[in-house]
Formats: sequence, C-alpha cells, structure tokens
Amino acid sequence: RKDGNLITEMDTIVTSDDDAEIRKISITNKSSYSRTIEVTSYCELTLASYNADLVHPAFSNLFINTEFIGNPFCILANRRPRSIKDKNVWIMQTVTSDTESLGRIEYETNRENFIGRCRDLSNPQAMENEAPLKNTVGSVLDPIISIRIRFKIEPGKTCNIAYTTAVGNSKEEVIELANKYSKKENINRALNLLNTSTKLNMKYLG
Repeated sequence: RKDGNLITEMDTIVTSDDDAEIRKISITNKSSYSRTIEVTSYCELTLASYNADLVHPAFSNLFINTEFIGNPFCILANRRPRSIKDKNVWIMQTVTSDTESLGRIEYETNRENFIGRCRDLSNPQAMENEAPLKNTVGSVLDPIISIRIRFKIEPGKTCNIAYTTAVGNSKEEVIELANKYSKKENINRALNLLNTSTKLNMKYLG
C-alpha cells in the first residue's frame, strides 16, 4: 500500500520448521526528510476450539493468562487446563527489526484498554496520537496480544519489521521460539527456505 510518501509491503508465511507465523513488514520512506513511524500488532486470543469459543467466548476467556518476558522480548499467553484431558496450550508473539527502535517497546494484553470505552476496532483508543499502550498483563477479561515498536526511517531508506506468532505445548518451548525468532537472521532464513521450497514445488507441478 502507499500512504503519501510511505510505501508498505507485507509478506506473511507459515514456517516450515515450527508452528509459527511470520509477518514481515517493509516500510520505505520516499520523502526527502526522515519519518518517525509506529507499528502496532493486534491479535485476539482464544487458545480453544472454534466451537468452544463460539458457544461461550466470555467464559472461555476466563482461563487465559498473559505474561511479559523481557529477554527475549515477547508476550506469552496460556490457557489453564479445566480438566486432565485438556492440553496445556501456549502462544507467544515477538518482534524484531533491522533498525534500532526508539524508546521502549510497548505492549498490551487487555482488549478493553486497547479499544477504549464505547469504541470498536475501527477507532481504537490505542491508535490515537500519543496514546501509549498500558503494558497490562495477567488474568484479563478479554485477552489480546498487541506490541508496538517505534523507529525512524531516513529519506530513501527501508525499514524491515517482523512479528512472529507461535504456539507450543509448554512455556519453555514458546520462550525458545521467541529467542529464535527475535533474531533477524532466523527470520530471513525462514523466508528463504519457504521461497526455495515454493520454487521446487512449482517446478514439480509444472
């Protein structure tokens, strides 16, 4: 997409190695002056089957807990098992950039804090000018994952940001995935692997 002098491209892949999705966002500054940009992710959490969430989403959300990890930087969430038959499901989201971020990376896991009172996703409070994310974690009523990163793009330059969302069966597993995908070389490797396998598949299919 093109917004004034800013050109944005996004590549979305499912990695071949892990249960992870990468969204790589490239922003090019075509103006003659530097631009300060904020990028904010937003992901609503269920960590349950579609039918379970459809029948009673508010009740289902009561069993989700969110957590912030500083090193590697990531937001974690898990669903507390209601019975011994339930699987222990964890999810994490992390972000990496090839440009040094400005200030602290912000985050939010409470949907009400993100959207605001008497609003919806078409005009959330968190996306208004100078409205910081509140860095809320814990047992929230309506869980989300939102991570905001701020950076400066010089004239004619391109900045690449990658958000990775991954799932696993333990906290240790998703932290290991966060450590892996918080490194830009692993993001590039995943993109290159998929590109190569896609070309081979297309060649095989003719």
